[in-house]
Amino acid sequence: QVQLVESGGKLVQAGDSLRLSCVASGRTYSNPIMGWFRQGPGKEREFVASMLANTNHLKYADSVQGRFAISRDNAKKTLYLQMNRLKVEDTAVYYCAQKYGSEWAFWGQGTTVTVSS
Repeated sequence: QVQLVESGGKLVQAGDSLRLSCVASGRTYSNPIMGWFRQGPGKEREFVASMLANTNHLKYADSVQGRFAISRDNAKKTLYLQMNRLKVEDTAVYYCAQKYGSEWAFWGQGTTVTVSS
């Protein structure tokens, strides 16, 4: 099993920047696809960004393209999400996830980001 623990969420103001972290532990898989998802109040969980380890193959949701950046420190087994120019609509619980095969099989417990106007 893979354990994922997110951190870094907090209350910020619109326009601020914030960086989320996700530390992986337990069983490791080569070149996993890692990603970030979020679930806003009263909304479905949605994809935010993903990356294939050790590559520059990145994907972003249209709503965060140009504002958010996903990155990874393999030595620290940590995935990051740099969020810039935050908007009120970015308020959500942010989850880190890892793919196994074709499924997003492993999830963290989430970290809450609240953006005030």
